[in-house]
Amino acid sequence: MAESEKKPGFFARIGRSFRDMRGELKKVVWPNKKQIVNNTLIVIAFVAVCAVFVGGLDAILSLIVRLVLRTY
Repeated sequence: MAESEKKPGFFARIGRSFRDMRGELKKVVWPNKKQIVNNTLIVIAFVAVCAVFVGGLDAILSLIVRLVLRTY
């Protein structure tokens, strides 16, 4: 195998990986503060709606189980 065809070493591959990662991070479009606050509020609202739904479903199913167990 010729020298130019030799696979790069472990540390060379790690270095290239970090250079590639750095290049990709330069392409990222980071959100501004307004977008972050807006997205955070949307997530909090969605979690609250899901919590109410799961809590209501739990209450209804608990009632059904209590009614079924009481009849036997």
